[in-house]
Amino acid sequence: MPKERFPSGAAAIVGAFESPRRKAPGIHPYQIHAEVVAEALADAGLTLSDVDGFATAASFPSEAGWQLNVVEVAEYVGINPSWVCSTDIGGAAPLSHVGNAVAAIEAGLCQTVVISYASSGRSWPLPATDFNTGQTGPGELEVPYGVSTISAYALAATRYMHQYGLRSEELAQIAVQARRYANLNPQAMYRDLITVDDVLSSPMISTPLRKLDCCVVSDSGGAIVVTSKEQSRDTRRGGPLVLGFGEAVSHSQMNQMRDLTTTSAEFSGRRAFESAGLSPNDIKVAQIYDSFTITVALSLEALGFVPKGEVGRFIADGGIAPGGRLPINTDGGGLSSNHAGRRGMFAIIEAVRQLRGESPGLQLENSELCLVNGTGGWLSATSTLILGGNNV
Repeated sequence: MPKERFPSGAAAIVGAFESPRRKAPGIHPYQIHAEVVAEALADAGLTLSDVDGFATAASFPSEAGWQLNVVEVAEYVGINPSWVCSTDIGGAAPLSHVGNAVAAIEAGLCQTVVISYASSGRSWPLPATDFNTGQTGPGELEVPYGVSTISAYALAATRYMHQYGLRSEELAQIAVQARRYANLNPQAMYRDLITVDDVLSSPMISTPLRKLDCCVVSDSGGAIVVTSKEQSRDTRRGGPLVLGFGEAVSHSQMNQMRDLTTTSAEFSGRRAFESAGLSPNDIKVAQIYDSFTITVALSLEALGFVPKGEVGRFIADGGIAPGGRLPINTDGGGLSSNHAGRRGMFAIIEAVRQLRGESPGLQLENSELCLVNGTGGWLSATSTLILGGNNV
């Protein structure tokens, strides 16, 4: 049997909206869902009656959902879909929702899909445990030792630094560059410029990661609208085509991570490039999930932008700066702009804005292709999109 391929270019993202909220005490996440869905549809020139597909993940406490969360959010927003998706692989989930939506549209299961995300990551009033620290299943082997999300990522950083000689100063430059982009973005949570010394002098959270190596914690939400290439021509603005997609999972707990110096983006990225008929050399701007500076470093190598063990030099030489080989996170990313829980949604939105020529941060000239990579869990899962063109 012939190998099935992702339907490259069969659908486009025709609407996108990011909530300007960064601190929203007293605002329920479902209200933010409703706000961003309405704005994304308005951006596309569509209404709720045009929507027959819906995707979201809302299982974290600060997202206010639990079991059947996609049903609950759809009910609140007022969508009656014939196709739904609640794939939950952490911060990479919104990217997987896009890939799944494109496949569903191509299969004729739906025509127009809304994908939304919202969270009160900063203001949620109820106590909640850290991610992935359940006392049953794989978690019972790590919870007694006090592992947390940041200490898990710190383990990967420690191993990579030991094996390849990456220095804290080089990791710090990722945070510094993110802040430079955020300085141009009026919606960014933190806009004041910082230096490498500022990062290195910020409090140590879990060796070797300091406070400014970690993403901000914000409230926010976002939504996008995906429809077929043909249907997109009837929308208000059209939008970039989904050219490539790949997803991959590797492990749940850090004690099962086979190699702490890379991520499953090796596989999701490869699949995305293959389905788009492109290579890393074709990509000139990317939105890379930045829960921590080490997430960016590992992802750049796993995606094939940098040879193994050379990411420190790449960063030090200005590779992610505006004039560098690969500017990333042009809105300020999760390290400076916003990170409500699943940053993948905002990375997609920034890719759409960059391709439309309307990034609120750094707008590059002649942006034709943009790669988006999401990371979920404890470097547990990845999803990769390649967007390009504007189908109007």
